[in-house]
Amino acid sequence: MAIDRRRFLALAAAAGLSAAAARAAFAAGGGPLYLAARKRGGRDEAVLLDEAGHDRLAIPMPARGHSFAIDAAAQRAVVFGRQPGFFALGFSLAGGEPVALPLPEDRHFFGHGAYVQGGRLLAATENDFEAGRGVLGLYDATPGGGYRRVGEFDCGGIGPHEVVLMPDGRTLCVANGGILTHPDYGKLELNLDTMRPSLAYIDAKTGDLLEKVELAPALHRLSIRHLAVAADGAVWFGCQYMGPAGDRPALVGRHRRGAALELFDAPSETLRNMRNYVGSVAVDAAGGIVATSSPVGGQVIYWDAASGKCLGVTALADGCGVAPAPQGGFLVSSGLGAVLRTDAEGAEQPVLPPSRDVSWDNHFRIVPA
Repeated sequence: MAIDRRRFLALAAAAGLSAAAARAAFAAGGGPLYLAARKRGGRDEAVLLDEAGHDRLAIPMPARGHSFAIDAAAQRAVVFGRQPGFFALGFSLAGGEPVALPLPEDRHFFGHGAYVQGGRLLAATENDFEAGRGVLGLYDATPGGGYRRVGEFDCGGIGPHEVVLMPDGRTLCVANGGILTHPDYGKLELNLDTMRPSLAYIDAKTGDLLEKVELAPALHRLSIRHLAVAADGAVWFGCQYMGPAGDRPALVGRHRRGAALELFDAPSETLRNMRNYVGSVAVDAAGGIVATSSPVGGQVIYWDAASGKCLGVTALADGCGVAPAPQGGFLVSSGLGAVLRTDAEGAEQPVLPPSRDVSWDNHFRIVPA
């Protein structure tokens, strides 16, 4: 990611780097930056780091974090608490005091969000748990807006999880997982027999539901959770299956506007080892290879974005966070502290070793150029 000297030095200072060390690091090349949530030494933090795993900034959090909304143009982000999340913090990538987003008493965050309308608003997936419906909470992200809550859009489904902004810059795609929950019951699923997972496309300016697609009734327990957009504009999604543990449905799929949802099979051993759970989805820098992680299965699976063919697997215990690496392939993080550089051809290069003091959470996000 291109980054000017002044901003790089500010980031380095916020991370505790000396001025001399910061100038040397900048001279060697800034490189892309990443965001992740972690627990380190018993403390929950949101972290900005480089591709070598060096901290640039650490933001304390009151509890476990999950994922981020990122406004690369304004060099800022919001970190969301893990579902059911009751906090979200907006912060500058140059450091400074974070801003807590207000949240109504009858809402909680699902861990994901996206900046829309050129960064003027933040849209966050939320649970209207008393009404049993999913919403996108809308927050004023303008300078001086303080992330005050200004409204909400209906998500067209229950249990929205990840939301992504489509390449047109106007349309949001929401993964409605279909699972009804209430914070009084933790993560207990309250509607397994009536789940209706879907993808919903929503106009980010008006809130209009533009398109909604659902899985076949026989797959109604296949909760759609995580999303990534490939270079051709297709939305890739990863699922968590809430049916019998012995079932082996396909867990990864693709959708193009106006078409039906597609699901892609993996080799039987790979599918079995996924243990009915996908924890994160990412597309490589070229947009042609998709990576999906299964932390409970200890593996990352690679897919050809054009054909849907399964290309290979990387084994990584509790590996979940996945982000594109700048020269191709991916950076993958583990709940056991490790970070690897991997690719679909089987290459594995350690970036950070396993650690008893560090546990990376579910998502590893690149700050786009």
